[in-house]
Amino acid sequence: MNPSDLTPKRISPEGVENAIERAMRYRLLNEPREAESICRDVLEIRPDNESALITLVLALSDQSLAGGARTTEAHALLERMPSEYARVYYKGVLVEREAKARLTRGADGPIVYDLLRKAMDCFEHAEKLAEPGNDEAILRWNTCARLIASDDRLRPHDADAAGVHLIDEDMPLR
Repeated sequence: MNPSDLTPKRISPEGVENAIERAMRYRLLNEPREAESICRDVLEIRPDNESALITLVLALSDQSLAGGARTTEAHALLERMPSEYARVYYKGVLVEREAKARLTRGADGPIVYDLLRKAMDCFEHAEKLAEPGNDEAILRWNTCARLIASDDRLRPHDADAAGVHLIDEDMPLR
């Protein structure tokens, strides 16, 4: 077969919902490349499909956790998300996943701590934008907080990193 004959085929508009479900299933089966491919097929005909964008961002992040360099593209895709909530929430997810991957690879605790705090900031912002009853940002924030509390390596660099400057024991400066 000639490589020029390998142009991907277009899916039908009627198949979008089933394709998205299949992509989510492939992610659960730890097959992120398959999920990525399906999401790209959906986005070819529905460029603003939020479910496909979210699944693609997560599939790229899955691949980056396994050692690939897909995080930059995942962050760029956030700008295409139709809702501010999704942009902020999934930015937090990406940063949290990066922190956990670095922790697994033995990165310095303060670096991981800073990433987790950045993710927590995103989740706090997303919490304010969430629909009533949508607590997913709170759940992610709590996970980060518990991870920090459970691992002594995850601390700020020093008192400056925590935003506290002391002249004496009783007087913080700002």
